[in-house]
Amino acid sequence: MGLVQAVKGAVGGVLADQWKDFYTVPAGLPATAALFAAVPQGTNAGRGSNTQGSSNIISNGSKIVVPEGYGLLLFQDGAITAFVAEPGGYEWRSDDLNSQSLFAGDGLVSTFIKQSWERFKFGGQPGSQQAAFFVSLKELPDNRFGTQSEIYWDDGFLNTQVGAVTRGSYTLKIVDPILFVKNFVPAAYLQPGKVFDFTDLDNAAATQLFNEVVGSLAPAFSLYTNDPGKGNRITRLQQDSIGFAQSLSAAVEQAYQWQSDRGLAIVKTAIVSIEYDATTRELLKTVQRADALAGSRGNSNLQASVAQGIQSAGENGGAAGLVGVGMASGMFGVGGMQQPATPAADDPVAKLKKAKEMLDLGLITQDDYDALKAKALGL
Repeated sequence: MGLVQAVKGAVGGVLADQWKDFYTVPAGLPATAALFAAVPQGTNAGRGSNTQGSSNIISNGSKIVVPEGYGLLLFQDGAITAFVAEPGGYEWRSDDLNSQSLFAGDGLVSTFIKQSWERFKFGGQPGSQQAAFFVSLKELPDNRFGTQSEIYWDDGFLNTQVGAVTRGSYTLKIVDPILFVKNFVPAAYLQPGKVFDFTDLDNAAATQLFNEVVGSLAPAFSLYTNDPGKGNRITRLQQDSIGFAQSLSAAVEQAYQWQSDRGLAIVKTAIVSIEYDATTRELLKTVQRADALAGSRGNSNLQASVAQGIQSAGENGGAAGLVGVGMASGMFGVGGMQQPATPAADDPVAKLKKAKEMLDLGLITQDDYDALKAKALGL
């Protein structure tokens, strides 16, 4: 009975595999699917009825359509034999005996007899394995990262170590499909019906990538904030998705060789939140104050403070109060805000000169100047 079944299976399989197939992308794929097998289209508008063909044999003359944004990997007995990166329709041709088809002009008698004999030796099934897999060449979104506790790095702008809890996402791209399949994809995903998805929580390989990204965040922050081209500003991280992606990709490559060993690269990032630790928050407040008092803005703020002080002194102490404030403002160089003034304490000429400068700047009125002048001259 076993012999009869083997013969029956061999002959039946040969007959079924003579038909040409039309291979395309399976339906219902998620947007994050990275690698999946091409599937034959069984029916179209009620036509098409070959459901008995071998799942691991592609008949000569079969057509495979490669859509935009995808590449096609061809396998023969587990080995990659070809890769197509351009979209379009392609015809399958193989020298393997099991792929011969009378509909492709491979002959009738030789095709049937040779294939039947070969399959008979393997219990009725083909003694070969052929497969076509689509691989995404697009940016694959929604790859998330996050830390449960603070990570620390040396910050070039703050000139000290800072820490934060952060979370976000990144887009991933397969830049070398052959390296990706050979060195990273588990064999379990190189089967019909399987979909390799980086966002699949049950995908152990994808989980490994997540852990490696988290482990690379601190070096990536350090690379970014110590890069003079980025202005060494930690606060620019959330607005510079491509710039930080380059830093993160470099950190991942340095530690885990994603691109050189696995054919993977991080393209863009989106940092959803950065929660700095208490020490870093205080440092950032200090930097903000320093920024507010820097340059011309700082001069304006200081002049406003001096003017306010003069007004308060005038209200509380009259001309005498103004003299004190005027002398204090002279120490800061109110006119130019740059060079200190050091007049002699009891020199009436110096006092009058300073009072005249204050009058010219509009810091005191003519009456105030006259009062100061009278006091300085002892009138």
